[in-house]
Amino acid sequence: MDTKQYIDSGILELYVYGLLSETENIEVAALAKEHSEIDDEIISIEKAIVALSSTFSPFHSVANYEKIKAKLELKHGKVIEMKPATSRYTYVGWAAAVILLLGIGYQYQQLNETNNKVVVISSEKNNLVKAIDSLALKNKTIETSLAVVRDPKNTVVSLGGQAVSPTSSAKIYWNKKTKVVYVDASGLPKPPKGMVYQVWALKLVPVLTPTSIGLLKDFDSNDQKLFEVSDTGYAEAFGITLEPEGGSPTPTMEQLYTLGKV
Repeated sequence: MDTKQYIDSGILELYVYGLLSETENIEVAALAKEHSEIDDEIISIEKAIVALSSTFSPFHSVANYEKIKAKLELKHGKVIEMKPATSRYTYVGWAAAVILLLGIGYQYQQLNETNNKVVVISSEKNNLVKAIDSLALKNKTIETSLAVVRDPKNTVVSLGGQAVSPTSSAKIYWNKKTKVVYVDASGLPKPPKGMVYQVWALKLVPVLTPTSIGLLKDFDSNDQKLFEVSDTGYAEAFGITLEPEGGSPTPTMEQLYTLGKV
């Protein structure tokens, strides 16, 4: 007979608790006499019950509890404190907990990596959208420039460089019917900081009468250097001067960069 297997079956605990049938009780008692390991285990279980009963409040009265305890102590000697046995299932539980924590940590790391990838992709998408919008704007600007240059209804006025900047040049595209005016300022140098080019429509007779029709703002950011200025219904000439930022009410003739007659 495998006594260890018999002990591990749990039948001895039922025997001590009085939960077996009479036949089973007789069988266990007989085996205890035959096998010392079984008898020792029964004693150990009884001692453990007494020790646990000392820790927790018994359901019996104090008098009955003390009688039971005394009988067990007379039979088996002084009750010793039992240390809880470490079950292999405890280790399995701890191992499972560790594996679970590692799994959660891995999933958290994967989630972080996924979130980071989403952020990167979102940023790249935004940059791509901005690039597309910028390209679309440039294409529109180029299309506008080509339409202005190619429009046969536009009167083209060439402006030559003046004393302050002999190498400067510009072109005016003026539709006399719609009165719309575009300025091609690609022949002008970059204006100094705090300064801006101002465009004038000039009436020459009977006296010189200049009328401001706009400023060439954001000169650096305009790649085509084609600017739409205010409409004008009359002009005998056009001129461009360099003025303080914000413009001037009258042209500064010493800063006249280009001039041309219609």
